[in-house]
Amino acid sequence: HVQLVESGGGSVQPGGSLNLSCVTSGYSYSQYCVGWFRQAPGKEREGVAVIDSDGSASVSDSVKGRFTVSRDNAKNTLYLQMNSLKTEDTAVYYCATDPVGTWDLGRYGYWGQGTQVTVS
Repeated sequence: HVQLVESGGGSVQPGGSLNLSCVTSGYSYSQYCVGWFRQAPGKEREGVAVIDSDGSASVSDSVKGRFTVSRDNAKNTLYLQMNSLKTEDTAVYYCATDPVGTWDLGRYGYWGQGTQVTVS
């Protein structure tokens, strides 16, 4: 069955960096779009970065220039390098997968359990 497992979260000071990983299994990872989403306390879940099966990537305006998304198809793994972290980046970060690249959260049928990122 499909599994996505995030790791790499933690607590950092503003200006610090973290690198999140999402290890996937149970499906043809290289043929699917994968994305990073986050949910802060009291807020709706929002898209952070999306990377298509061909490697085409995009990030949200709020993290542009600070976050980089990448994927390693040989390792079935998705990454999110987060630099220059701000307090407003504090959230639970989730990875998710869908056959078609999209920023529509409702399209994603498979989600990880999330990893907490705290910037303070």
